[in-house]
Amino acid sequence: MDLFTNLGEQALKQRMPMAARMRPKTLEEFIGQGHILGPGKLLRRAILADQLGSVIFHGQPGTGKTSLAFVIAQTTRAAFIQLNAVTSGVADLRQVVREAEDRLKFQQQGTVLFIDEIHRFNKTQQDALLPSVEEGKVTLIGATTENPYFSVNAALLSRSRVFRLEQLSDGDVLTLLNRALTDVERGLGTYRTRVSEEALNHLAVSARGDARQGLNALELAVLSTMPGPDGVRAVDLAAAEESIQEPSVVYDKTGDQHYDVISAFIKSMRGSDPDAALHYLARMLHAGEDPRFILRRILIAASEDVGLADPMALVVAVAAARAFEQVGMPEGYLTLSQAVLYLANAPKSNSVLAVYDAAEDVKKGRYGPVPAHLRDASYPGAEDMGHGKGYLYPHDYPGHRVRQDYLPEALRGKVYYKPAGTGLDRGAGGGEPLE
Repeated sequence: MDLFTNLGEQALKQRMPMAARMRPKTLEEFIGQGHILGPGKLLRRAILADQLGSVIFHGQPGTGKTSLAFVIAQTTRAAFIQLNAVTSGVADLRQVVREAEDRLKFQQQGTVLFIDEIHRFNKTQQDALLPSVEEGKVTLIGATTENPYFSVNAALLSRSRVFRLEQLSDGDVLTLLNRALTDVERGLGTYRTRVSEEALNHLAVSARGDARQGLNALELAVLSTMPGPDGVRAVDLAAAEESIQEPSVVYDKTGDQHYDVISAFIKSMRGSDPDAALHYLARMLHAGEDPRFILRRILIAASEDVGLADPMALVVAVAAARAFEQVGMPEGYLTLSQAVLYLANAPKSNSVLAVYDAAEDVKKGRYGPVPAHLRDASYPGAEDMGHGKGYLYPHDYPGHRVRQDYLPEALRGKVYYKPAGTGLDRGAGGGEPLE
């Protein structure tokens, strides 16, 4: 390497965003993810022993997926090759595999292949990678913000272990910010700075667990603040607020965030937590979810989770759906909110799910002829066949109820409907169901 090449690399490194420069080099420097990297955890043991098999790191931006891959690069004896799924194709993969085969054959050295944003590889690209992973020619490290169970093919998943990286805590991000302020080689340690505690806390909280966003915002705040007469760059809360953008809601309408948030929304209504239900409603709408999709879930919950405990829940849900078509957004926020709050506060019963038990019996052939006394006797000759004979008309009896067999003989005594005993769901006529 000549002088000019070395100087060029140094200049390039200095132009890198601080979040990239501050990537940890060792596991000891790595912040967060104790659930998979804590003492004694499988992933930590595998990295330290240089016995890592193919893995996929899944997590939101800024949780440390790429940083963890680079820690592995620093510890493994294998050759470490990096590709980005956005800019690489099948030809690049084949070239890496050929080189890995030669490396293994002539140097007895393995190859670790890190593919960032692996979810962006299409099926053909993922299939091209599969044989080399299966035969051990390369050890795969995939990083993705998408749920790999949706975005990575099953064959590749079956040969890899998935590790989910969670959002960093505010304290984790604050630790990284303080480290960056004092790091002379990679951070801001060469600058004379004074960052107020308020400013640091604001950056840590506003980053919402995204270390990259917090570090880059801190760098911008420091570098955009002119030194005072004493040569110190004093970063206050106002400068910090200007340096970090409003975080976007992480929500992919085709991925796991879509399913996770709608699941939490439904379970919050079912669990009678109106505050949580409103939070997830607002989160979905802010992210651009189709309100009609949300309304369909509200309509289902009105029957599935409230049901007979408060039959008005379905009326309110249907009315909300009709009203939304009339008013649209943004006023539709109120329509949706009314329906959500009604369902969250309503008594709960799932007794209507009994229809699935009845359907299962029918599907399995557990049924028989309609009892003769319940059959239609209105057409000529029906009475001659005994249709309707012995039928007891309930309205002729006290309470408009009378005991008689309604189920086919093969199901006599079968009980599907079990009143929840909450709200209005207390059985026929407000009493116990007929035997």
